[in-house]
Amino acid sequence: MRSLSLARFLFWFLLFLLLALSLRPWVEDLLIGFRAEPRAIAPRGDLAADEQTTIAIFEASTPAVVYITTTTRVLDLWTRDITEIPRGTGSGFIWDDQGHIVTNYHVIEGVRSAQVGLWDQRSYEADIIGASPEHDLAVLRIRIPTSRPTPLPLGTSKDLRVGQKVLAIGNPFGLDYTLTTGVISALDRTISGEQGQSIQHLIQTDAAINPGNSGGPLLDSAGRLIGVNTAIYSPSGAFAGIGFAVPVDTVNRVVPELIARGHFQRPSLGIKADDAISGRILDQLGLEGVLVLRVEPGSTAEAAGLRGTKAERGGAITLGDIILAVNSQPVKSLKELSDLLERQQVGDQVSLTIDRGGRPLELTVTLQGRRGL
Repeated sequence: MRSLSLARFLFWFLLFLLLALSLRPWVEDLLIGFRAEPRAIAPRGDLAADEQTTIAIFEASTPAVVYITTTTRVLDLWTRDITEIPRGTGSGFIWDDQGHIVTNYHVIEGVRSAQVGLWDQRSYEADIIGASPEHDLAVLRIRIPTSRPTPLPLGTSKDLRVGQKVLAIGNPFGLDYTLTTGVISALDRTISGEQGQSIQHLIQTDAAINPGNSGGPLLDSAGRLIGVNTAIYSPSGAFAGIGFAVPVDTVNRVVPELIARGHFQRPSLGIKADDAISGRILDQLGLEGVLVLRVEPGSTAEAAGLRGTKAERGGAITLGDIILAVNSQPVKSLKELSDLLERQQVGDQVSLTIDRGGRPLELTVTLQGRRGL
């Protein structure tokens, strides 16, 4: 009897043990559910110096960045009613204490009105002050009665280097005040604008720029304005790692003209020239430069004594002056001459090195504002 009782005990003990082992996971889950608590937070330490700099730049710069919405008028051919409809969105930034806003020309091209939204949710109707399609720049103005945002500090683009860090702030796809970062990928790029004109001397960056970023600021690691985001290269229409910005030195030359006159006056000499014609002639002479075909009457070029090409009686042609250099910088084509003049301002004096009948001469010409050269 005693051995039988012991056997029963062992049987039931083993049965209980097996049952307990099989129920252990379920019991543990039940107990864990009763005592579940938030996990302890691991200490992080200070943000990296680079992160702190980026955050500081964003927080300091954002109040000067604006959100632009535009409308256009549409005529209903059946009812003859005119309706204003949304046209698009873009970005811009405060230029000065007078409420001028810099953005891209293509942001406001063909619009009926533009509304500018500030960081603090205030919104103002904007006046279009001026535009320069060839630079893809435009200036708006809003009248801010109080608490005007501080304009962005101005940098320079003449000493930019490939590889340096840049930050872009804008409103891509209507998502306001978005920060992206990257580096300068290349300098002095040329792209074709929407009207077929070339936009030159652009900064190329891999900082993400998408539709809606247009007109927003490109900043350096010191928080200074170094460019205006203007375009992207993308087969799909979205960011593909290649964005472009108008360099700030161009902006700082064009924007004051737009504010003062409503349009940009290209610095010019007051001459006519043609690469296709001068190229063949200069090749025969073994020279590189720009042949002056015509000097416009009353121009500063005429006042300086520059001579154009003349057709004499009997079919003989007297070649005009050949421009070899501007301010000691060699000129090999009409494009190079145009680029050098573009860096000057109306009223500046430039020194021309010319070839006149095989003789080198130096002439000083005051630049005028006019289309052409």
